[in-house]
Amino acid sequence: MPRPRKIRIEFRKNRSGRRRDGNLTKALANDPDAVDDRATGERLSGKGELTRKRTVMGAAADDAADGMSVSPATANCWRGQVLHVHGLESVVRGDDGRVARCTLRRVLRTLATDQRHPLAAGDWVRVRESADGAAIQAIEPRSRSLSRDSRGRRHVIVANVDQLIIVGSAAMPDLKLGLIDRLLVAAELAGIRPIIVINKADLVPAAALVPLAGVFARMGYPVITCSAESGLGLERLAAELPARVTAIVGQSGVGKSSLLNALDPTLALTVGAVSRDNEKGRHTTTTARLLPHRFGGCFVDTPGMRQFQPWAIVAAEVPAAFRDLRPFANLCRYPDCTHDHETGCAVKDAVADGLLDTRRWSSCLQLAAADGDDHAREYDE
Repeated sequence: MPRPRKIRIEFRKNRSGRRRDGNLTKALANDPDAVDDRATGERLSGKGELTRKRTVMGAAADDAADGMSVSPATANCWRGQVLHVHGLESVVRGDDGRVARCTLRRVLRTLATDQRHPLAAGDWVRVRESADGAAIQAIEPRSRSLSRDSRGRRHVIVANVDQLIIVGSAAMPDLKLGLIDRLLVAAELAGIRPIIVINKADLVPAAALVPLAGVFARMGYPVITCSAESGLGLERLAAELPARVTAIVGQSGVGKSSLLNALDPTLALTVGAVSRDNEKGRHTTTTARLLPHRFGGCFVDTPGMRQFQPWAIVAAEVPAAFRDLRPFANLCRYPDCTHDHETGCAVKDAVADGLLDTRRWSSCLQLAAADGDDHAREYDE
């Protein structure tokens, strides 16, 4: 039997409570002889009480090669997928259909990572049940996760998805093309198949959406115009769903929950109205939720977003995530061309000749120059 690996991990700075009395000076003034009982030094590394590092037993070598998280900590555990996360508790559905409300093991909760929360909807985990309740003992490696920057930390919106449906609305609220571009870039970098859905198509003339749909369709993205009210395009959208985990993203008020209810009425999701004052949606979905549907797959319903900055975006990688810019970028004079001010830039020449959409070129430049959520908010709003 292969031996488990030893892994050195680091915890957050606030993992342990205060070890030193807060009023040390006053205590010694009242009892000077107590100084002999006080420690003269502290150990901050190794195995001391104040250390923020610890050695844990990880997966065995053979199991790790297979992508499994089997270790002594996960013995006698069952495997399940996180349906949704509520603070320190998560709802997990097992392979056998059981559903349990679980806490998170402390060692996972206090690891020093760049993530805002160690768990996300769609994560595969190992759960151990006891008399005190169910607890998540390990989190399996993720694949194809959608993440954004949240004040310098990684916010994993959803993990282990097959495709991403980006929902916009033809009207009320107006379509945010900048937000769609950013979500497309995040999907391209994560290896997730994107699908663009324009809801509320019954509110505008059909011809008004043709130029917009043509821009994305020429890049090879499926574009579906539909209406949750009239049923337009729902059959075409349903054909993309069987046997796939599909995340639904978009700004508030575009009708994400309404679309899911129209596709599968048994979901009975809460639907909110759009504000008449500013034509902005109200949050009815507060956390990402994994929802099995009647087509044999799962939806991941996510809260509405008003800005989106892809996580750890590198300016040099942005043009490669724009399918329409990619062929021209390979023809630029300089290999590190930013497509902004350089001479001999094939991308700028394509824009001038009408071969490339000007808005998409501008979107690429703004995303490459973005620095945090403030730029994302200015651009997407």
